[in-house]
Amino acid sequence: QVQLVESGGGLVQAGGSLRLSCAASGRTFSYSTMGWFRQAPGKEREFVAAISRSGGGTYYADSVKGRFTISRDNAKNMAYLQMNSLKPEDTAVYYCAASSRIVVSRSERDYDYWGQGTQVTVSS
Repeated sequence: QVQLVESGGGLVQAGGSLRLSCAASGRTFSYSTMGWFRQAPGKEREFVAAISRSGGGTYYADSVKGRFTISRDNAKNMAYLQMNSLKPEDTAVYYCAASSRIVVSRSERDYDYWGQGTQVTVSS
C-alpha cells in the first residue's frame, strides 16, 4: 500500500513557477507509476502528467507540455511536478496518484492511491 501527501501549492502570478512535491510512504513506491491530476472548480478531474517506474518515460497533457516537468526520486520516495510559465487556467487542486500498473496510464481509473490534493492558484 502507498500513502501520498502533496505539498508546494500556493498563490502565484501568471508567468511564475511552482514545484509540487509528493511524499510517498510504503515499500512499493518504486514499483508504482506516478501521476499528477488536477481539478478546477466546476470541472472534472483531468490528467496532467505521469512518469514510469524507472523515471525513463514521461507523459504530459497537451495543455501543459513544454511548461511542466514530472520527475521522481525512488531513493527518497518522492515525486515532483515542476510548473513553469503558469497561466490562470492552471488554477486547480492538484493530486498526486500512484498506480500498480506497469503501463503508464492517463486515466484516473487506473490509479490505486491518491493524495489529499494541494491548491494552486494563478492570478492574472
